[in-house]
Amino acid sequence: MDNRSIHGMWSSRLAFILAATGSAVGLGNIWRFPYMASDNGGGAFVLVYLGCVALVALPILFAELAIGRRGRRSPINTLLDLAREDRSSRGWAGVGWLGLVAGVFILSFYSVVAGWTLHYAWLYLMQLFGGTGIVDPAATFGELLSNPVEMIAWHGVFMVMTVAVVALGVEKGLERSVKLLMPALLLMLLVLLGYGVSTGHLGEAATFLFQPDFSKITPGVVLSAMGQAFFSLSLGMCGMMTYGAYLPRDVSIPRVGAAVALADTGIALLAGLAIFPIVIQFLGTPTGGGPGLIFTSLPSAFNQMGAVFGLLFFVLLAVAAWTSSISLLEPASAYLVERGWGRRRAAIAMATLCWALGLFSALGFNVLSDIRPLGQDSILDAINLVANDILLPVGGLLIALYAGWRFDRQRLREQMHGAPAALFSVWTWLLRVVAPLAVLAVLAVKLHDALQRL
Repeated sequence: MDNRSIHGMWSSRLAFILAATGSAVGLGNIWRFPYMASDNGGGAFVLVYLGCVALVALPILFAELAIGRRGRRSPINTLLDLAREDRSSRGWAGVGWLGLVAGVFILSFYSVVAGWTLHYAWLYLMQLFGGTGIVDPAATFGELLSNPVEMIAWHGVFMVMTVAVVALGVEKGLERSVKLLMPALLLMLLVLLGYGVSTGHLGEAATFLFQPDFSKITPGVVLSAMGQAFFSLSLGMCGMMTYGAYLPRDVSIPRVGAAVALADTGIALLAGLAIFPIVIQFLGTPTGGGPGLIFTSLPSAFNQMGAVFGLLFFVLLAVAAWTSSISLLEPASAYLVERGWGRRRAAIAMATLCWALGLFSALGFNVLSDIRPLGQDSILDAINLVANDILLPVGGLLIALYAGWRFDRQRLREQMHGAPAALFSVWTWLLRVVAPLAVLAVLAVKLHDALQRL
């Protein structure tokens, strides 16, 4: 079963690392990580986050890659084949369906938020050519949310960008795009970091991020850090399982998996080091940003820094979102290809479905603003709750349980070639015990919070 994937293969280990890092690096790193650190004690949050990546997220990442490479097909068909091999229940294919559904729902609202980044990039581009600047950032953001036509239009533009890559397949689409986009993303981030250094506040930002105040490590901080680690590495939605299906046999999963986790974590920390000096310089404090840190607080700083920095930052956000959205659309498209659909037709069909579902998120801030499902503030928040806070942890939990308890140990060991026996034993123990318990804790708290709001 370890033959070449029908969808194509990554041409090299570097190509896979760039693609998988692109999948992991998204709005979660450059938007969500800084404000999560800001709201959860800075260094205390970062310390716990790093521990969660090492003990929970990384073992599940290895498991997704191993399962994907063994099956060489879409997650649904891979798990069907492996269950047949292991004489397990065909019900394990439900994990693939769960990941596919989660990915579709996440992409539906992710594209709406990514559309905001395109809108802001456009505003700063127009400002460079003499257009009106963002005088009142809060009012500008409010105007965008209240305009259904503009929200839907940018949502559509971003979805077209995504489907244009996925429709071309692994080598011509996914691989070529990440080879261009990932270096560009890193370059833009380094330019912003350079400006952050020039403010003279890099030391304060580093202290905030890397000097933990252990008194701020609370159960809430631990659960927030664990959820961020899970979300950041794109686990539970079977995207990494799909990318693993295109991984050559001679590539070491422990090495490339660790490289992806290090790159993803490094970019998140780099984003914090780039953003917090700017926030300190112009707003006085790195704390209390919340989600509005990016769309309301930072534009105030860009008014003083210059439009070129605002353009650079929001293009950076859009590129990060783009590389992640590709991996969200790929699993469902791959499944349809295996059902006999052409690659282009499959990608367009799934992108259209995601765009249509995303209309509810876009309209939830204006036309449908009175509808607040599940006690959330908006339709987007409700979909995020179900997909990110419930389906992803459930998917990750089931992947850990399958890989740890049901996947034939010899076949699992074959996929993890290059891993010393001791490391393999530790990994399987983490999969069987630590990761499931940790994910269950996060899931229990999320469900409790959701029920409290009903």
